[in-house]
Amino acid sequence: MPAFYYKFRELLTHTMFRYGLCCPIYCCMPDHMHFLWVGILDHSDQRNAAKYFRSQMNGILEKLGARFQHQPYEHVLNQKEREDSELENMVDYIARNPERAGLVPLDCCRQYQYTGCLMPGYPDLSPWQEDYWDLFWSIYGKLRDNGLFT
Repeated sequence: MPAFYYKFRELLTHTMFRYGLCCPIYCCMPDHMHFLWVGILDHSDQRNAAKYFRSQMNGILEKLGARFQHQPYEHVLNQKEREDSELENMVDYIARNPERAGLVPLDCCRQYQYTGCLMPGYPDLSPWQEDYWDLFWSIYGKLRDNGLFT
């Protein structure tokens, strides 16, 4: 999985830059993936980003004898779900998927090496940092104000 993971991160990075998005959390499970994407630009298009990512990723998966399911589960957040606390709860829920799957012990989701975040231009940002949410919202605000330049 490590080689696949690095290719996954590369494609996710290109997708985030290409479509003006950030990903406060992703989790690569052995048989599926979870993402939460947030638009940075007014014209960010998450659905087109998902199509692009899937098409690029399918080429990698096919080499491994796999493919994304035909109809993915996608959910666009409603206004209430976009509130800071709700978004943070959603991130925690996604991060705990490896616990629910028995891949790591309860309350040890930070040990799962295939969970992270992607903020364009900030490769060292981690959802496990103590000040993650303060940093995330600060960087997000700068990116919203200045586009993909800070």
